[in-house]
Amino acid sequence: MSRAELTFHGAARRTTGSMHLLRYGRRTFALDAGLFQGKRGEARHMNKEFPLRPRELDAVLLSHAHIDHSGNIPQLVSRGFTGKVHATGATCDLCRIMLADSAHIQEEDARFWNEKRAKSDEEKIEPLYTNDDAKKAERHFTPTDYDKPVEFADGAKATFIEAGHILGSACVLVELDGDPGVRLLYTGDLGRRNMPILRDPVEPLPEVDYLITECTYADRHHENPTDMKQRLARIITQTRDAGGKVVIPAFSIGRTQNIAYYLSRAMNEGLLEPLPIYVDSPLSVNATEVFKKYPECYDDKARRLHSENGDIFGEGRISFITQVEESKRLNEMDEPMVIIASSGMCEAGRILHHLKNNIAEEANTVIIVGFQAQHTLGRRIVERREEVKIFGRMYPLLCRIEVLNGFSAHADRRDFARMFDSLAGKLKGAFIVHGEGSQPAAMTEILNSAGCRNIHVPAPGDSFEL
Repeated sequence: MSRAELTFHGAARRTTGSMHLLRYGRRTFALDAGLFQGKRGEARHMNKEFPLRPRELDAVLLSHAHIDHSGNIPQLVSRGFTGKVHATGATCDLCRIMLADSAHIQEEDARFWNEKRAKSDEEKIEPLYTNDDAKKAERHFTPTDYDKPVEFADGAKATFIEAGHILGSACVLVELDGDPGVRLLYTGDLGRRNMPILRDPVEPLPEVDYLITECTYADRHHENPTDMKQRLARIITQTRDAGGKVVIPAFSIGRTQNIAYYLSRAMNEGLLEPLPIYVDSPLSVNATEVFKKYPECYDDKARRLHSENGDIFGEGRISFITQVEESKRLNEMDEPMVIIASSGMCEAGRILHHLKNNIAEEANTVIIVGFQAQHTLGRRIVERREEVKIFGRMYPLLCRIEVLNGFSAHADRRDFARMFDSLAGKLKGAFIVHGEGSQPAAMTEILNSAGCRNIHVPAPGDSFEL
């Protein structure tokens, strides 16, 4: 059999920037190619570094469209990558809009900071990639169906298995020929059971020799997702009674659609009196259109609602905003309302303007509905700092902060234990990525309980022969 080797680069002992290399014979493949998110200077440095020259990379096997897993593909292409990016059809469609949006943010961010530095001797900032780079990257995406093996190299095939994390998300099963062959499962980001809209992750997971698993929430238990609709309605009602606004930073893909779905259902069921609700994000609007294109990815309840009225995202009750002037007008309105905007970790996009204009008012509420990585504005808000910096200025954090972890689309400790139980005693080795702090140790305990003893928490650059 040709020699197979794993080398870890991004999201090794970190939570963002996923990229893991699989060398098979003389060819090299990447499992994901995401952007690192965190402190500006550190993030720029890390995102410019690749463990090999992009032209030496033969293909990318992409688990899903979130930017911390897909966001560096345009830079790969601009620096010489010529291979295919294999992913599900929904992931390919989502990436077309996600990467264009990421390029726009890169360009606008560079323009903003270069204007601030115009009178200084500081070096100008260049975007990691441009909109043209993102468009060129589109040509490399090759859609594949769930559960249908695709040969990505001689003697090597990949099968994309429902991960239940976001639309189109997949665990990637890699099978390498030989006597014996090697079976490797990369989880990408694993989802949860009983979440709205999407199908549950596939269970049981296929038997494999090696496992690469995320561990984002391996050290905790989520709140029950069925309680989130009621809690969301209650917080919004309390804030409205106080005369305030509710601001919800949310990832454009997955979280925004889930919240829109819950709010629509809450109003239809009488749990929440109708009030102005705005999804203020061109990307979220475009992503919702992609969601509509793939009802086969919905769970039974969402498919039934879709077939009954074709609207599961509250379009009759929720306003979807794309134009800048409409967005600006929201900050001029004094009446209670709900504003949902990206980005989910509050690092870029229109959410920064809404936070800047609302966090200093005690009557307002910010609802955090997703994981916030270290060194992000979202993490500082969750930590309830006295002041936070937005656009280079400090603002007092006086508003109410609510954290609803029940919305998380990541598997938690119970989910991991249940899903990995089917692998008990069968793994030759496991590699823990996409986690920080206590998370890798918690995942080590879960895998030990599943009978796996050869467990690694790789650092960037660590390599392992399979």
